[in-house]
Amino acid sequence: MEDGNAVRWFLDRHVAAGRGGRTAFTDPARSLTYAALAEASARFAGGLAAAGIGRERRMAMLMLDTVDFPVAFWGAIRAGVVPVPVNTLLTPEQVAYVLNDSRAEVVVVSAPLLASLAPAIQQAKALRLVLVAGLDGASPAMFPAYATALPSFLAAAQPAPEPVAASPDEVAFWLYSSGSTGAPKGTKHLHGSLRATADTYAVQVLGIREDDLVFSAAKLFFAYGLGNALTFPMAVGAQSVLLPDRPTPDSVGAVMRTHQPSIFCGVPTLFAAMLAQPGLARGIGSARLRCCISAGEALPDHVGKRWEDVVGSEILDGIGSTEMLHIFISNRPGQVRYGSSGVAVPGYALRIIDDAGADLPDGEIGELLVQGPSAAEGYWNQRDKTRRTFRGEWVATGDKYLRDAEGYYRYQGRADDMFKVSGIWVSPFEVETALLSHPSVQEAAVVGRQDEDGLVKPMAFVVLKPGVAEADYEALKEHVKAAAGPWKYPRWVSAVEDLPKTATGKIQRFKLRSQVE
Repeated sequence: MEDGNAVRWFLDRHVAAGRGGRTAFTDPARSLTYAALAEASARFAGGLAAAGIGRERRMAMLMLDTVDFPVAFWGAIRAGVVPVPVNTLLTPEQVAYVLNDSRAEVVVVSAPLLASLAPAIQQAKALRLVLVAGLDGASPAMFPAYATALPSFLAAAQPAPEPVAASPDEVAFWLYSSGSTGAPKGTKHLHGSLRATADTYAVQVLGIREDDLVFSAAKLFFAYGLGNALTFPMAVGAQSVLLPDRPTPDSVGAVMRTHQPSIFCGVPTLFAAMLAQPGLARGIGSARLRCCISAGEALPDHVGKRWEDVVGSEILDGIGSTEMLHIFISNRPGQVRYGSSGVAVPGYALRIIDDAGADLPDGEIGELLVQGPSAAEGYWNQRDKTRRTFRGEWVATGDKYLRDAEGYYRYQGRADDMFKVSGIWVSPFEVETALLSHPSVQEAAVVGRQDEDGLVKPMAFVVLKPGVAEADYEALKEHVKAAAGPWKYPRWVSAVEDLPKTATGKIQRFKLRSQVE
C-alpha cells in the first residue's frame, strides 16, 4: 500500500519540489520556511525516538498559535506518535482529565501557560517528557526541573531520516470535543482525513491558492482552526499568519493591517463584535482580502449582509464538526444565501431524518446526518457514544436542520435545544437571530420555559450593546413577532452581563435551562 503518512504530502512534497524557501508560517516573533519546518519536525521526531516515545503513543499539545505548533504537530506525525492538540482555554481540571484520559506520555506546553497548567501536568500519570515552547523572556526561576526547553530538545536531537510508513486509514491525531454537556471526548482522526478536507472544502469551495496568505482567528487546537491555518495553506504551499493572543477586534485588525492576508477565518461572535467597532475599514485593513469564512455556530443573516456592505467581502458561512474534522456544508463564492449554511461540500452526502430514521422532505425539520471522507474513526474509550454518533457510513451531527426549496440547508438548533410551542417546533437560533437584529442587542440565547399552565414558551436572555443602559422588553418582543412570527416571541426577557459558554465560545443553553426549570 502507498505510504499515506500525511507529513509527506503536506510538507515534504513541497521541499522536494523546490518550494522549501517559501514562508510557511509567521507569528509575532518568527517566521518559518517549508524547508526549516521540515528540518525542525525531523529533529522533533528524532528526539521523540531518542526519548523512547514509541509509535501510537500520545503527545498532548497545550500550545498557543506560534510556529512551534506545526513543528510539534508534524514532528509527532513524522514519528508515528499521535499528537493531541488541547484547548488552551480549558480549566486546569479539564486539562488534567484530557491528559489522563489520553494517557499522554509527552506534553508540549507554551511557556505563558506553564504556571497555570503546571498542577494539571503534574497530575498526569503517564507523562514521561515535558517540553516547554516559547521561552523568550521567561525567567529561569520559573522553569521547572522536570521540563526541557523545546529549543534544547531540538538542538540535541538527530533528525529522523524518514517519516514512519503509515496507511491513510491509520490514526494520525486526536482532537477532543468541546464537552458542552459532559466530559470531552477524544475523537480519533486518520492520516487520510487531513488531505480529504483540503481536497474537498479548501480547494473546491474556498479555492485556496499558492499565493494566498491565510489568517484564522479560530485557534489551531480547534478542528476548524487546524484546517484553516495549518493544513489548508500547506496543501497548496501557501502561507499562514498566526496570532498567539486572544482574537479581539483590535488584535485581529492589527494582524490584518500588518500582514495583509487574503483569506480571513472567523466565528460569528467575532464578526459581530468587529462590526460593533467604530471605523471598521474595507478589507479590515487588508487590501488583499478576497474571502472570509465562518463556522462554529450559524451566522445570523444580518451580520453577514452588513459585513459584506461594510468590509466588502462575502462571508462563506458553513457547518463542520470535530467528528468530521472541518466544514461539510458551506455557502459558495458568488452564491451566498445569508441565513443558510449553504449546500453540501463536494464529496459529502447529507440526510435530514425524523425520529424514526425516515428521510424528510424539503421544509421539514429533522436531524442532520452526514457522510464523507473525513469522518473520524470514533471516540476513545467511549463505545456507546461512538455507536450513537457513527452509524455505519453516516455520522449523526446532533443538529436540527431543514432544506429549503432552493436546496440550501438552514440551521434550526441543536437537537436537545429545540422545543415546541402550540405544537410547532421552535428553533432557538431563529428567535435569537431576530433578537440580534435589534439595535440594542449584542448577544442572545433562547430556551424553553413552562408558563403557569405548564405549557412551554420561549424565554430570552440578552446581552445589551455597550452604551445601552436598559432594554425595552416589550419592544424586543414586538420586534421578534414581526421578524420571526407571532407565536415565537419570548414571553420573558432577561438582560444579563454575559452568557454561559464553552471554552470554544458556544452558548451553553442547558445551563440557562437549569435556571428556569
